Amino acid sequence: DTKHDLYADSNITYVNYYLHQPQVAAIFIISYFLTFFLCMVGNTVVCFIVMRNTHMHTVTNLFILNLAVSDLLVGIFCMPITLLDNIIAGWPFGSTMCKISGLVQGISVAASVFTLVAIAVDRFQCVVYPFKPKLTIKTASVIIMIIWILAIVIMSPSAIMLHVQEEKYYRVRLNSQNKTSPVYWCREDWPNREMRKIYTTVLFANIYLAPLSLIIIMYGRIGIALSKTTVPPSGKQNQEQWHVVTKKQQKVIKMLLTVINTYIYPLAHWLAFGNSSINPIIYGFFSENFR
Repeated sequence: DTKHDLYADSNITYVNYYLHQPQVAAIFIISYFLTFFLCMVGNTVVCFIVMRNTHMHTVTNLFILNLAVSDLLVGIFCMPITLLDNIIAGWPFGSTMCKISGLVQGISVAASVFTLVAIAVDRFQCVVYPFKPKLTIKTASVIIMIIWILAIVIMSPSAIMLHVQEEKYYRVRLNSQNKTSPVYWCREDWPNREMRKIYTTVLFANIYLAPLSLIIIMYGRIGIALSKTTVPPSGKQNQEQWHVVTKKQQKVIKMLLTVINTYIYPLAHWLAFGNSSINPIIYGFFSENFR
């Protein structure tokens, strides 16, 4: 039973400290642990491979490394806290941790999204405009620095407004002896609703709508460009080379579709965390260099 056990007492509502029965809580813990494990192992392996092998130090792999780092932060700071939020009532930590965890969560998610856009732009340039000057390692490093600066800037207002607040109309029932305690929440406290609406709109536009639109446009153009090169040339050697290129193109298309699919549907924490766990699998499985 996942419903809270509520007890009405005039204007006060009492909620159990543990929000679920032990069996349900166990399912939450196991599921989060598996997702956390995949996220940690997959992204750590990606970081190790890129940093250990000098021939892997390319622009694309540098972006993939940055994506893995941001996804590791998602796993470390987002998953455990969200698990606690699903199991117990209220915020168990102090005000400082409230601000730090909120800021790091927001920054890591924003950096992950911006890095996906950078990867899309890099591959768009390589496939659609192959003869134009490509990004250098130095330029990619500057882009990564800008990604983290933008992530910090766009998420700072949220962290500033985060406060631990006591819930006036709820109390936690601690045991069967009716011992209770106040409920505290880590939440944003904006001066007025309009400011909150504006900031939420800005976040939605910059963290979801604009990146998603860019990714779809870039990968759509890549798909069109690759489809135009599917006519096999004459000659045995040329046909063999064409088949090799075609197989690589098919792998690229599959990877692009998978990336778009995992980005379009993170409508809840589960799918967002799943995205952080799936990214290293996508970029590792579909990359011959990683294999």
